[in-house]
Amino acid sequence: MDWVNSIIQGVLVGGLYALFAAGLSLIFGVMRLVNIAHGDLIILSAFLGLTVSTSLDLNPFLSLIIVIPAMAILGYLLQRGILNKTLGNDILPPLLVTFGLSVIIQNSLLELYTADPQKMNAGNIEVASLSLPGGLNIGWYPLIMFIISILIIGILQFIFYKTSLGRAFRATSDDQEIAQLMGLSKNHIFGLAMAISMVVVAIAGIFLGVRTSFDPAAGPGRLIFGFEAVIIGGLGNLWGTLIGGIILGVSQNIGAKINPGWQILAGHIAFLVVLAVRPKGLFHRMDG
Repeated sequence: MDWVNSIIQGVLVGGLYALFAAGLSLIFGVMRLVNIAHGDLIILSAFLGLTVSTSLDLNPFLSLIIVIPAMAILGYLLQRGILNKTLGNDILPPLLVTFGLSVIIQNSLLELYTADPQKMNAGNIEVASLSLPGGLNIGWYPLIMFIISILIIGILQFIFYKTSLGRAFRATSDDQEIAQLMGLSKNHIFGLAMAISMVVVAIAGIFLGVRTSFDPAAGPGRLIFGFEAVIIGGLGNLWGTLIGGIILGVSQNIGAKINPGWQILAGHIAFLVVLAVRPKGLFHRMDG
């Protein structure tokens, strides 16, 4: 039963990794932008949630009322003001700019909050559990986190493939010149894509901040988990991103079960195995 429990817990934490990856997958799918600062923006969301919840004495999840619009506005302005100017045939400029943004965010958070680890307190939900036959116990918080992850990815899938905004995303991604001839503003569409990505980042940041401690230097680790989940699932496939997060989470938990020091290594090994067998990921990009 210990092994079954480890696998179940890995599946549930995979939902959080899918949240890390979903926003990353969305902006890559729309504008072919690899955002090196994505993990740091998740940590920025966590610190913003910490500030809001402590200063207003709110439950961390209620802080999303402020954190979500704040991060969405930041994402839109960041895309319109800086990142749109770096997009083109050369992938190096956006990589360099987002790397610089990563450094700025980390050092700014270090100045504001110091290097001490922080954690948000969501109350009894963190320790409450659901008892199942066979002696299995599933925490309510990881279960809720997993369900919310599925809902968010489902909403993103609906927006991307079933709405006029999604059609605008796909048209601009496929051919920017023709999209502009049709009256679509590339800069505005890309800004909206980044804003939606930052909504997911905000939710991921709060879930992370409640689940575990975080500090200003924690962003790159979250970025790696997000990248691995995206690539395992397949670039451009949002449901594949969820499967990628689950595979990563289960691998890490099985590795930790064998040897506590192997947790992160096991996830990287699973990523490399998938990359060797299916270089383009387990699932193809969805077109409609």
